[in-house]
Amino acid sequence: VQLQASGGGLSQPGGSLTLSCAASGISFSIYVVAWYRQAPGKQRELVARITSGGNTNYPDSVKGRFTVSRDNAKNTAYLQMNSLKPEDTAVYYCNAENWRNNYWGQGTLVTVSS
Repeated sequence: VQLQASGGGLSQPGGSLTLSCAASGISFSIYVVAWYRQAPGKQRELVARITSGGNTNYPDSVKGRFTVSRDNAKNTAYLQMNSLKPEDTAVYYCNAENWRNNYWGQGTLVTVSS
């Protein structure tokens, strides 16, 4: 089982990035997929979640700026991040969970700085 997160990098404030989470070795469509982030010295926090049926939820800190989606045919989930702020700087992780299993990707670094 592997979750491969990619797409991180450097963005200026107000910019956009799209993260991808490619899954292998699991029946991706039956998993809830979530994106978390962890900034230096802070706890890991949830930033987006999408169920197998496509329902989404976000914390207030990213609502209206981040959009999570999934393509089950490609076993891939995405996190579109717009209007980025310096406080969005963190390592972003994808997570796939169902009633039996919980898997984490390796993380991708997003830096928002001018």
